[in-house]
Amino acid sequence: MSDDRHPLFEPLIFVGGLIFGFGLGFSQMARPEVVLNFLQFEDFGLLFVMFGAAIVSGIAFAVMPRIRDAAPLTGDRYERRLKPFDRNVLVGGAIFGVGWGLSGICPGAAYASLGVGNVTILWALAGMFLGAYAQGYWRSRSQARDTAVTGVD
Repeated sequence: MSDDRHPLFEPLIFVGGLIFGFGLGFSQMARPEVVLNFLQFEDFGLLFVMFGAAIVSGIAFAVMPRIRDAAPLTGDRYERRLKPFDRNVLVGGAIFGVGWGLSGICPGAAYASLGVGNVTILWALAGMFLGAYAQGYWRSRSQARDTAVTGVD
């Protein structure tokens, strides 16, 4: 990412997060009951929200590189960042799915859920932070081990 970001970059990110959180709260998607009803095939409102977001994002990803060479606030070039589909993706997706099903909320909506008064979601947030810390610790240890093994040559 470039160092010459526009001065409004961080304030606009903050405002965008507020709008996103308000939208989640307004659409009732920050309520675990709604998410659990979706996962039990009882309410498909969340499906329409996700499809709407995917359509808007898909259009933006297709159109923006044709309109501009670089992002207006960061100056970064628009390009695809392909990541490998490996064991880490499968394990991470499975853990995410189990956590989503147990808590009834995904990470983005968990913060919005706090805003609508769901204090018990703090348990899920604590689990998310603990999982992120454990993953970072595990990854740093495996990278250190790989560096030590290749450094011996």
